[in-house]
Amino acid sequence: MEDIAKRSTISLGKSRMLSSRKVAIASVIGTTVEWYDLYIFATASALVLNKVFFPNFVPLIGTLLAFGTFASAYVARMLGAALFGHFGDRIGRKSMLLFSLMLMGAATFAIGLLPDYNAIGIWAPILLLILRVTQGLALGGEWGGAVLMAVEHAPQDKRGLYGSWVQIGVPAGTLLANLAFLVVTYSVSPEALTSWGWRIPFLASILLVVVGFYIRLNISETPAFTAAQKEAATEVKIPFIDLMRRSWKTVVLGGVATMSTGSSFNLIIAFGLSYGTKSLSFSQNAILSIILISCFACLFLLPFFGWLSDKFGRRPVILVGILAEAVIAFPFFWLMDTGSYWGALIAYLLMMSAFAANYGPIATFLSELFGTKVRYSGLSVSYMLAGLLGSATTPVVTTWLLSLTGRGSSVAWFMIVTAALSGVALVLLAETVKRNIISNGDV
Repeated sequence: MEDIAKRSTISLGKSRMLSSRKVAIASVIGTTVEWYDLYIFATASALVLNKVFFPNFVPLIGTLLAFGTFASAYVARMLGAALFGHFGDRIGRKSMLLFSLMLMGAATFAIGLLPDYNAIGIWAPILLLILRVTQGLALGGEWGGAVLMAVEHAPQDKRGLYGSWVQIGVPAGTLLANLAFLVVTYSVSPEALTSWGWRIPFLASILLVVVGFYIRLNISETPAFTAAQKEAATEVKIPFIDLMRRSWKTVVLGGVATMSTGSSFNLIIAFGLSYGTKSLSFSQNAILSIILISCFACLFLLPFFGWLSDKFGRRPVILVGILAEAVIAFPFFWLMDTGSYWGALIAYLLMMSAFAANYGPIATFLSELFGTKVRYSGLSVSYMLAGLLGSATTPVVTTWLLSLTGRGSSVAWFMIVTAALSGVALVLLAETVKRNIISNGDV
């Protein structure tokens, strides 16, 4: 009988492990689709959208307007975080993931069909803004749900690793987005790229959405939410209000602690692409290839740092990443300004490594800060606040600093300031690696 019980326990453990891995894989595929949709817009903003939707402005102003439209999604992400977080905490993680994926896919596909400024005038940038805001709403709800599906299914001693899998969606989606544009720029002339070629990556996204939707349709709800549903007496009527009433300091500190991840990544992806092609005379294909190589390396760095956070704690690993971002800020531009392809590649790999140490464990860390009843809302709002503070401001501020000083290295100070703020906020938060996330209490 003891042997049978042992075999049954081992079999159950293996079954749960396989289920956790299946959910983690489903989460990373879904977030890859979402971030692909988001970052093809970032890439297009740096390359062509200023010409297509803001042609009557000088190049710098047109680029700023394109990046401003890019940044608008981050405001919408805050609303999406609160809205999807409410329903994710009330009716479940899975249903919100499916809806957000469909919403993102529809908005991205519609951008690919949008007439340009020459065809419909001022309505072109207005409609572009509306669709970009819709993308933001979708991502505001998607990321938190994907993280919770992975983390709440994961074994306690592997939550950092499983949470970092979801983070792979960012470099994977960016890699696919830049690969799509690299293929298009190689295949068509610059005139054709501006005329119609830029639309192809947006329209192709519908294929990824279909795959992601099918995979997510076949995963189960998380054990933590299922357990919370059974406790009707402790049900939270409006999770966002309860969250902000009890844990607003944790939400704000979590957002500021995460802020530098957005600054460093957008420095590489959005500003770096624009700076490299417009100020340093790198070809578009050269910078795109550097971004591809860096994102590929990040696919392996993120789970490595997530695994390290299970061994040594979340805060030490994240803090190392934040400090590295600050230290590398000036060398990043010194290497870029050499005009050497290999110098730029080293700069990108260094900053991407610092970003990975910071970003890999942060999803799990944020999710562990909150109780089950408000976890979707707390995680999502903190992360989207970080995006608003860091990611949304980076392209606009960095482009403005470059125009003001004429020196790319001036942007390094922006990176150092955001890293310093994130480091202070992180130190003010408690370590979470040993926390029981099945508990329904609030921080």
